Amino acid sequence: MIEKVYHSGKIENHITLPIYFILFRLILFASLPYEIIPGYGDHWNFFMQSGLGFPFFDYWTEFPPVFPILSRLFFCLVEGREQAYGYILAIFFTIVQAGCIWLFLNILQTVRPNENPERRGWLYFLFTAGLFYTWGYFDTLALFFMLLGVYWILLEKDIHAILAVSLGILTKWFPILMLPAIWKVRKTKKAILISLSALVIVIAAWFVLFTVNADYTKASILSQLNKGSWETIWALLDGNLHTGNFAPEVNRLFAETASLPTGNPAVIPAWLTLVIIGGFGFVIWFRSKPTKRRWLVDFLGLTFIIFFLWLPGYSPQWVLFLIPLLLISLEFKEAVLFGTVLVLVHLLEWPVLLSRGAFWALNFIVPLRTGLFLLLGLRFYQRTRVDLKTSDGETYAA
Repeated sequence: MIEKVYHSGKIENHITLPIYFILFRLILFASLPYEIIPGYGDHWNFFMQSGLGFPFFDYWTEFPPVFPILSRLFFCLVEGREQAYGYILAIFFTIVQAGCIWLFLNILQTVRPNENPERRGWLYFLFTAGLFYTWGYFDTLALFFMLLGVYWILLEKDIHAILAVSLGILTKWFPILMLPAIWKVRKTKKAILISLSALVIVIAAWFVLFTVNADYTKASILSQLNKGSWETIWALLDGNLHTGNFAPEVNRLFAETASLPTGNPAVIPAWLTLVIIGGFGFVIWFRSKPTKRRWLVDFLGLTFIIFFLWLPGYSPQWVLFLIPLLLISLEFKEAVLFGTVLVLVHLLEWPVLLSRGAFWALNFIVPLRTGLFLLLGLRFYQRTRVDLKTSDGETYAA
């Protein structure tokens, strides 16, 4: 091993495991026929959209700008060759996931300074090495920025954290969920500075896109809001037994198609569930008092669970955001159990069942997944309430 492990206050470096991860993936990809690499992921969608031209200028897209622009650059780099595009995406996301492992190890060393991080690091390696979610979708990139933001917040490098959070939001909206926890681990003035700065960067980026093409940019923002429900308890109530793909009538060259509904309308409006579930989350946030560094990870995990329980739609690859958080937060044996069950249940949902047309199975798999989320949320909540400091007395600096 060539890791250099230091306790809090010093630079930490865990490079061996990320390198092993990259080597494993390269051997894996070299051993597989190309058709297996894109597999059940969204490479086909990314490639198709990139072939339409420059995002927000030539067409609308359901994604925030960072990845569509990056995808278009990859598309141009390989001159529109689909296999080359698929390989470059898979390798790029492998490097990004290796970066997630590196950040995971350093965050772990920061919040659990008296524990050797290798055991949990190898567990994270095993959960993600062959998991196609990590290269078939771009959620890994958003996860990287989120973990980078967490790491820099823990190191009290707030300016760096602002950049990480804003890039994360511009990749996928989820990293905005970091902001409530930041308000608890920073004094009000610093929390306002971090939040406003990150949001100003995000708003400025979207404003630039509006000046490029207001119709396509507006359609891109509204497209997810008009999609309807899928793969959640709310979707079952609505009678929507389908995935989160857009209707076949959607044509991204025409802005008006972004408003085409997918499936049945909501039985219970999302604003009502937001008031109830969001209000519950606010009460927890208001009453929370961080006592140790790991609280940031504990509460972020709880925030994701509350968010996923409220969302009208859910996609199985989003489990990637929970895996590193539960591996850091929970005790090791518990983390093994939750991580294994969550990964298996998500894979059972997609691709095992839904890719084979067994949409009826959502009536069983969604309640099962929701129950697991409730249990995991309870454990995250209990971890945030443990009123114990680390043995070396580490607490949050304001």
